[in-house]
Amino acid sequence: MDDSVPYEVLRVDRSPTRTGLARSTFYRGGLSMWAWVAQRVSGMVIYVFLLVHVADNLMLRVSPAAYDEVIGTYKTLVMGIGEIGLVAAILGHGFNGIRIVLLDFWAKGIDKSRWMLWTVIVLWVLVMVPFVIRHLSHYL
Repeated sequence: MDDSVPYEVLRVDRSPTRTGLARSTFYRGGLSMWAWVAQRVSGMVIYVFLLVHVADNLMLRVSPAAYDEVIGTYKTLVMGIGEIGLVAAILGHGFNGIRIVLLDFWAKGIDKSRWMLWTVIVLWVLVMVPFVIRHLSHYL
């Protein structure tokens, strides 16, 4: 250890927070951590959808009748709910991605992170509610 650096600089802050846990990183618990988790999960959901989408489009080359049958299953209520989940993942991933870019490149990003996260949540709800209503109207 370099003696010229004060001990306080090297020490991790282990003071209790509101939850009683030690706070040594930005993402330890709370809403920011769940936004981090949601970003990773939504990315994987979108990736899996893209794989399925490519696979069902490849069926057109194999058998147009099989392709029509698969597309027919997409017109069910269960798949409609799945499409709502997909749109929710895409919107959440996109809005949260913009927030992450602002956190990384805006000097005041960390100071405004909680406000930006709540803005992402409100925007997501404001876009999802009309979409869900309109989308489900095709099935009901």
